[in-house]
Amino acid sequence: MKMVKSLILGSAAGLVAMSGAQAADLPVKAKAVEYVRICSLYGAGFYYMPGTDTCIKLGGYLRADTMVNTGNDYGFQTGAPDGAQNRLRNNFTSRARMDFTVDTRTATEYGVVRTFADMVFTWTGGSYVGAGSATTGGTTLYNSTTGTIGGASLGLYHAFIQFAGFTFGRTVSIFDTPWQSYPAGGPDTLPGGSNHVTGVNQVAYTAQFGQGMSAAVALQDPTVYDTTNISNLTFPGGVSLASTAGTISFLTGYGASSIGAGMVAPDIVGSFTIDQAWGLFKFSAVAHDNHASYYGADETTGHPSDKWGWAVQAALSIKNIPTGPGDSLNLQGVYTDGASRYNFQSLFPTTISMYGGSSIAYQSLGFAAINDAVFVGTSSANGSSLETVKTWGFRGGFSHNWDPYWSSSIYGAYGALQYGSLAKTAICGVGGVGGTARTQLALSGDCNPDFNIAVIGGSIVWTPVKNLAFTLDVNWTQLDQKYSGTALIAPPATVAKPATTYELKDQGAASMLLRAQRNF
Repeated sequence: MKMVKSLILGSAAGLVAMSGAQAADLPVKAKAVEYVRICSLYGAGFYYMPGTDTCIKLGGYLRADTMVNTGNDYGFQTGAPDGAQNRLRNNFTSRARMDFTVDTRTATEYGVVRTFADMVFTWTGGSYVGAGSATTGGTTLYNSTTGTIGGASLGLYHAFIQFAGFTFGRTVSIFDTPWQSYPAGGPDTLPGGSNHVTGVNQVAYTAQFGQGMSAAVALQDPTVYDTTNISNLTFPGGVSLASTAGTISFLTGYGASSIGAGMVAPDIVGSFTIDQAWGLFKFSAVAHDNHASYYGADETTGHPSDKWGWAVQAALSIKNIPTGPGDSLNLQGVYTDGASRYNFQSLFPTTISMYGGSSIAYQSLGFAAINDAVFVGTSSANGSSLETVKTWGFRGGFSHNWDPYWSSSIYGAYGALQYGSLAKTAICGVGGVGGTARTQLALSGDCNPDFNIAVIGGSIVWTPVKNLAFTLDVNWTQLDQKYSGTALIAPPATVAKPATTYELKDQGAASMLLRAQRNF
């Protein structure tokens, strides 16, 4: 009995030892991998990047546009070939665009470190311009004067780092309003304030005071987006003699383009903002350095001294209005002296030429040119100092939500530009007699380079499902130029117009946008 008991106990011990050894040889179950965790610190759409404490959000939109009665991305018809109003201009233009944004944020002992990038991929339909002559006939060429019309382009709208109140890199200007130049939709060519929707390189600091109040200062690059032109009116330049006596070509505006270095001094910008539940108020100011090149062909001729221009802007947005939830009213006004881009914003053309009908001449033409400053002279001995150009303008819009699916808006804008006595004397002569435009144009009527321009329009938006919208936007642009009478003009070959007598008068143009956009 004892022997049987010992045998049983020994067998049991052996089985326990064997099972323990087998258990030790089995693989340990792996811990579940944490692929994606929601990050709720910075709002919806953020996730932790695996293995880090950095949150990331991806977004953007895909957009398909058709612009009717214009050959550019929803602006009024001007220049070549749009302004010609003949068989060379597009009846409509198409554009497809994808926008991709990457937003990262990391909490640190100094506050949140943020990076943001906005990359845009675009394909815009092209156009053709005239290239004919007496020997080549009605030859046309593909219009390749801009990298954004007629082909694919890659844009970098934003790329910045924010840390401890500082912003380094490319983003919208602190001078701008939150709605940029679109108070309630509208074309890309609304005057009445600044617009840096595609970003501008800068270094900025923002101080938060609580209760929605903040102030900011910035140094930003004015080279492309915040400089219009500096012209030496002594030389023909854009107003150049043609082969036929008494005619001129309108190419690039008044005088010879005489901008110096792109950036000697940055634009110095400041703003104060109150952003609360009722809406927003913002006041902005900027100082802009006008830096000309030389009086003549080389540095021995001397140059005018730099002259600082400036601009101020006030903006008001009212959100809680009795017309309905989500409705808004946006208003702004601006005055500039030697900083015209802060009124006629970065997407606005710096020269305008619009042709139309006439009962007293072959056709009519409305013409205008924008400068920051002008001067005259061929050397330091006879050269003038810079004379700044003054402008003012306003724009506004009202948006109303009819229900969760339908909304509409109306908007308007107005801009005015005034040249000083130096410019008017050089262009039109003393008392409007004997100046460049008067003599070379053989102008029969009033000579005045000042102008006003106005835009009015509205839109309807249908949102059948969340983040999918279909838009119809229609507007009218009216150029009020101050020339009158008739003139002998030799238009550039790109518009296929004859050198003959034209009537100088105001011009108007309508355009329409059809858009489908999916945000993600």
